[in-house]
Amino acid sequence: MPIRRLPPDLINRIAAGEVVERPASVVKELVENALDAGAGRIEVQTEGGGLARILVADDGGGMGPAELPVAVERHATSKLNPDADGGYDLLRIATLGFRGEALPSIGSVARLTLTSRARGATDAFGLTVDAGRLEGPFPSAFPGPHGARVEVRDLFYATPARLKFMKSARAEDMAIAETLRRQALASEGVAFSLDLDGRKALRLPAERVGPEGRRARIAALLGGDFADNAFGLDQTREGLSLTGYAALPTYNRGSAQHQYLFVNGRPVRDRLLGGALRAAYADVLARDRHPLAVLYLDLDPALVDVNVHPTKAEVRFRDPGLVRGLIIGALRHGLAAAGHRASSSVAGQALGRFRPGFEPGAHAAGASAWREGGWSPRAAAPVSPSLPGLSGVSARAEPWIGPPDAGVPDPQDPSVPPTQAGAEHPLGAARAQLHETYILAQTRDGLVIVDQHAAHERLVYETMKAQMAAGGVARQALLLPEVVELDPADAERVSGRAEELAALGLVLEAFGPGAVLVRETPALLGETDIAGLVRDIADDLTENDAPLALGERLAEVCSTMACHGSVRAGRRLQASEMDALLRTMEATPLSGQCNHGRPTYVELKLADIERLFGRR
Repeated sequence: MPIRRLPPDLINRIAAGEVVERPASVVKELVENALDAGAGRIEVQTEGGGLARILVADDGGGMGPAELPVAVERHATSKLNPDADGGYDLLRIATLGFRGEALPSIGSVARLTLTSRARGATDAFGLTVDAGRLEGPFPSAFPGPHGARVEVRDLFYATPARLKFMKSARAEDMAIAETLRRQALASEGVAFSLDLDGRKALRLPAERVGPEGRRARIAALLGGDFADNAFGLDQTREGLSLTGYAALPTYNRGSAQHQYLFVNGRPVRDRLLGGALRAAYADVLARDRHPLAVLYLDLDPALVDVNVHPTKAEVRFRDPGLVRGLIIGALRHGLAAAGHRASSSVAGQALGRFRPGFEPGAHAAGASAWREGGWSPRAAAPVSPSLPGLSGVSARAEPWIGPPDAGVPDPQDPSVPPTQAGAEHPLGAARAQLHETYILAQTRDGLVIVDQHAAHERLVYETMKAQMAAGGVARQALLLPEVVELDPADAERVSGRAEELAALGLVLEAFGPGAVLVRETPALLGETDIAGLVRDIADDLTENDAPLALGERLAEVCSTMACHGSVRAGRRLQASEMDALLRTMEATPLSGQCNHGRPTYVELKLADIERLFGRR
């Protein structure tokens, strides 16, 4: 078959298939162009999920009539400048866009109108591109002193087959809003607005550039709950800087959608960064739960390649191990610094189940006292004060009543009710054990309910990890060394990390061009599928440049051993044992959640409890 040159309009449509996947892709590309143009305010309007109309307006530098036709040509960009020798450096890209594909790709599959007034100019000009056909430039009206307005109508009308793969208008609107949120988190100094079918969906004023403005923008987009249940990050290592916020393990989600990762101000969805985030939370979250995080990684542009994919959503690092180590180390340090702290949302969920409107449903084994009788929020008649016990002294709030000259009561006197002794500790003083499963502790301003098994499981697990780190991983020699056949590249990769694997208890060596010989395995694993383990390690080294599989298996074994070796539910504890457990939790990092990410305690403030009983 003869080789033919494709016509330019067909080339643009092929390129559009990579750059413009859906309406959200159009918004992303146009917003990035506005940010690169120095915009301080960006307005986005959409109709019909973005398929009918998209408008992106900014107050950036704008373009003159000579630049407009060039802007819609393929591979024409203002983002790259030649050096003294006329060469272009693709290894030091400091802008969001640089490929020069967005506008011609959009114009090849839709009806595009571009209007702009250059900064300092008196006249504005515009042009149109209809399925690749250019008209203009021509004089045009423009509402602002400078900037650009890009209107896209009938997206994909020139490629009707692509329309069949679009989702509902609501789903496309949600994708557009998510795209704009990510751009707004990366550029706190820019004001953003979003209108969806005439409805105000987003209004974000410009914030001060820096940590304070970034915190305000994060709170505006992710809500106060995230700010209340997150810890800050600020770590630097060998020229790499990591800042941002990550949530406590007990404040988690069922998907990774709420992980916002930025590299040099560019929103990315990178496997390495996502894998490092998952690894940092590996032993505090269940596998089907995901942490919330907003992480900003800044480094020399020469150390990261952003020219990996036309959408520029993926990056490649020159030293991925350094990046991964920085993220994991910073997150684990932050988690450890959080100590026994658990998310406040746990208490909110518990209080929600006490509300009058909450229906226990299938979770209730029987009728509750709330429904059986006594007081209910719908009952108008008060409970009779003649019921026994209602006139007694409360051990919580009322002061000790005695003769005026009796002085302060003796705490050793058994007739004196319990006081606030010991309640100054963060987790309070143990007062009772409920159903041989939960410890009830009194704090200075509320109460704490502790799941004794979950709490002790975390304590045992942390002790085992510390012992393993101090004494190394015990190894078990194989009577017959096992040969594991691998791809030659994988075998070389695994044997090259033999020293690191030996520190984790796995001793192996190269055995020919396509195999490794395993001599010792971690004793904790017992009888294990050695070949499967080595292949998993090879896969991890290929994808993440780190032997995650072995570390995760060791952590999983420690977790299982801790679970079986901890205090079981149903065991009655003495008061001294309960207090000892509380004090150890306060001194142990990550004790606010068990090894599976579930909370180990719930704290209820006195004010919230009093609201439940109508006292506030």
